[in-house]
Amino acid sequence: MIKKTLYFGNPAYLSLKSEQLVIKLPEVEKNDTLPESFKRSNEKSLPIEDLGVVVLDHKQITITHGLIEKLLDNNVVIITCDSRRMPVGLMLPLCGNTTQNERFTDQLSASEPLKKQLWQQTIKAKITNQAEVLSRYRSCNIKNMLHWANEVRSGDPDNFEARAAAYYWGQAFPQVENFTRDREGIAPNNLLNYGYAILRAIVARALVSSGLLPTLGIHHHNRYNAYCLADDIMEPYRPFVDQIVFDMADKGTIPEELSIDHKAKLLRLPDIDVMIGGRMSPLMLAVAQTTASLYQCFDGSTRKIKYPELP
Repeated sequence: MIKKTLYFGNPAYLSLKSEQLVIKLPEVEKNDTLPESFKRSNEKSLPIEDLGVVVLDHKQITITHGLIEKLLDNNVVIITCDSRRMPVGLMLPLCGNTTQNERFTDQLSASEPLKKQLWQQTIKAKITNQAEVLSRYRSCNIKNMLHWANEVRSGDPDNFEARAAAYYWGQAFPQVENFTRDREGIAPNNLLNYGYAILRAIVARALVSSGLLPTLGIHHHNRYNAYCLADDIMEPYRPFVDQIVFDMADKGTIPEELSIDHKAKLLRLPDIDVMIGGRMSPLMLAVAQTTASLYQCFDGSTRKIKYPELP
């Protein structure tokens, strides 16, 4: 089942009632002249079991602790935004799998050679997907990208990821002079940042569902990063965000400030189709296949992660 993504960009009261997320509008609730029947008719409710991601993007949103507890119980990831209305916080359940202790043990016991082989697969898939995005949106040579993807060795000691990134971003946005990929850089970096934040949350959620520690990466090891494994596993999925941004940029949409419409396009990311295991799948379900296969690599039942391709 495809889980829904909810975005709240206006003042709202969010609470729990009968396993439902209840949405009330402050301007209605605070108006004492309105009859109770009118207030009740303006309430909206959604089954929590249908939700996958909730984005809170306004300072005047009130959410009850009971609702937070129920959302986490159902493995719903909660994203909070800062004063610039960009994703800044991520809340996940501490326990998302019935055999979590066993799975933690397998993950912690993974050998360095295995982690290097998994990183090799990850970077090969990432560069291949980047090359496909360029082939669809830019009239440039991608033979070098495909060559680098095929030449990636265990652990990527030759750093083909960086070579590919330098070429890829150099070709990405010809309409933006001297564009470089930088979190604090000029637009459309803001669009990429927003999309990657949503993607990171989706991957972290799937890792928890698979009983894995999002903190313990196979490559990323920043001591201040609580989501190193999510940052590893999302790499081959980044080009799916990129193609959304490429499409927006090519249609003349490179905003300095993200509007609701821009965010809406990026928030459709969980539902876009990807190809994985020879079949079409919504991205959110594909990520679950990827994280499940990652655990199988840790427990020794397989040596290959399932990663997506652009359909």
